[in-house]
Amino acid sequence: MKTEIKRSTGLREQIEALRHMTVGQLKEKYREVFGESSRSNHKQFLFRRIAWRIQANAEGGLSERARQRALEIANEADLRIRPPKNFLKKELDESLAVEARVVPTGDPRLPIPGTDLVRRYKGKSIVIRVREDGFEYDGHIHHSLSSAVREATGTPWNGFAFFGLGVKPGRKA
Repeated sequence: MKTEIKRSTGLREQIEALRHMTVGQLKEKYREVFGESSRSNHKQFLFRRIAWRIQANAEGGLSERARQRALEIANEADLRIRPPKNFLKKELDESLAVEARVVPTGDPRLPIPGTDLVRRYKGKSIVIRVREDGFEYDGHIHHSLSSAVREATGTPWNGFAFFGLGVKPGRKA
């Protein structure tokens, strides 16, 4: 029990000493602990990695079973960090090409058809239903949201502004 307390106290002191090291000193300690140099100059990253390694060395790292499982996962994973140098230069395989046309959908600011847009205006509720073929207000179909809002309020409003539906993509808010 006493040796365990001494060991944890010594471990705590080692880790606490890391907090007061410069980045250069941490990189040197990293090289000492891991046996390789670190490309990172991020002090907190170096501190955490070194502290973890010191603790793992003192108290034991992963179990053999966990180590084997990690190796299995790593072997199955595609671990490429960067694309190959000739990635964009490769000729396209014509047999893999798919020809398709993207048909633009409605305005992305609008909710899906069937949604009721509701706003309280001058003491009454304005309810306009979004439809596939336009906007419905009081039984009438309008081709624009602004037209439906104009009929509902008697005032020339921008429909998107009236219901607070945002701005067009690519424009500032």
